[in-house]
Amino acid sequence: MEENLIIDISESNKGKEQIIINKKYKFNFSYKRKDNSKVYKCTEYKKINKCKSFIILNDKKEILKYNSSHNHPENEYDVSLSIMKHKIKDGIEKSSIPFGIKIKPLYNKISKEMGLICPEYNSIKSQISRNLNKKLPSNVTTFAEIPSESEYYKTKRSENFMIFKNSNLIIFQSPFQAKLFREYNDDIFVDGTFFIAPKFSYQVFITRTYAKELDSFYTTSFAILKNKEQETYKMLFEKLKKNANTCNNNIRIEPKNLHCDFKRAISKAAKTIFPNTNIKYCIWHYKKSLEIKKNKLCYNEVKNNNNIFIYYKAISNLPFINPEYIFDIYVIIKIKSIKNNYCQFLKFLEYFYKTYLIDYDMKIWNYYNNIEHITNNASESLNNYLNNLFPTKPSFYELIDKLNELEHLSYYDYQRKIRGIWKIKKRAINKANEISVLIERFKSIEAKLIDAKCDRNKIINLWFDCLTNLNNII
Repeated sequence: MEENLIIDISESNKGKEQIIINKKYKFNFSYKRKDNSKVYKCTEYKKINKCKSFIILNDKKEILKYNSSHNHPENEYDVSLSIMKHKIKDGIEKSSIPFGIKIKPLYNKISKEMGLICPEYNSIKSQISRNLNKKLPSNVTTFAEIPSESEYYKTKRSENFMIFKNSNLIIFQSPFQAKLFREYNDDIFVDGTFFIAPKFSYQVFITRTYAKELDSFYTTSFAILKNKEQETYKMLFEKLKKNANTCNNNIRIEPKNLHCDFKRAISKAAKTIFPNTNIKYCIWHYKKSLEIKKNKLCYNEVKNNNNIFIYYKAISNLPFINPEYIFDIYVIIKIKSIKNNYCQFLKFLEYFYKTYLIDYDMKIWNYYNNIEHITNNASESLNNYLNNLFPTKPSFYELIDKLNELEHLSYYDYQRKIRGIWKIKKRAINKANEISVLIERFKSIEAKLIDAKCDRNKIINLWFDCLTNLNNII
């Protein structure tokens, strides 16, 4: 018998054990003898060569007998292909959550160990995908199929990730995210994204917060919702509140401001659970809705008449000025529009009046006293990032795995910053800063006019001038 034989363990395409000798010949399992030793025959024994070579191993994989009378050439490439497939499959089998497996890096690591003779990645890519798909859990197709327990419901730090599930939603919030919700609740940002929601659901709803001393935004929960009903949002906020209170010795937690877009179901639900919270609607959505209505009702008038353009811009910048004078300015603009017969623009003014002065409470879209967070970009930017991660709608488990990964990256980022390991970059001056400086200047002028007991019309004209100045910034 030959000495210094090198044995590698692999498996055939049918999943049966396969022995590889010296990275040159393959032997498939044939049968077990009475002494429990195993006989393996050369893979060419059923082919045209009818090779009679075989090998016998004991239960410790020690060679008892080896017939090396091969009547065919060595096939190192074919052998290397089998070894590579087996090693990658073994790596997949050992992983409890296969979504996190990086196949190409695993291939690179194994190919480096194997040396020069190694199959190209593309030649085994499809086989790897099949092995990976076999390892994946069965896809969830309805809310009823979502399990109450799963290994996917644990963070990478082995903490509970899923906190609540019913027939309409499932909520994920790690202890770290609950801590963020408790400790940084001056400004909470909420929004839903539809693109990454699994097919059986309506949206993925995300809550975020702003840690001022770290100048960073962090996600405080993820939820998959079946619908957009107010009761579903109410249940979501109620469970987040309960989880935060439970982790805080039942000390009541209530956000100071909750930022969202102009969806009443969200704001009403939030106000029910957090009655003292200020609801703040996103300025971007406010401006966007005005632009859409302007384009529909009076596009040409606004485009071709500079006076109307100035009035339109003034209306779009009303969220930044003292709300006490907003209605007065609206009346001035309307009177001038009637006098000049701006027929189409008057339709736009009527829309603004009914929608933002009657239907909506002015406080929820006015930022006069707090211009730090005037949009919901903290949520929108994360939604865009998530949308770009998935070219198509993800499966339930694929989504949860990615959300889990994001939670861990967020935890790592927070720990590094809170310990001073990562320096906190100073935020560049942005539009909100410029607007704030301008508004503070006009506030100061207003205070002087009030002290001097000036006529109210002078203060109204002051804020109208402010709106004109805002046109140069936004």
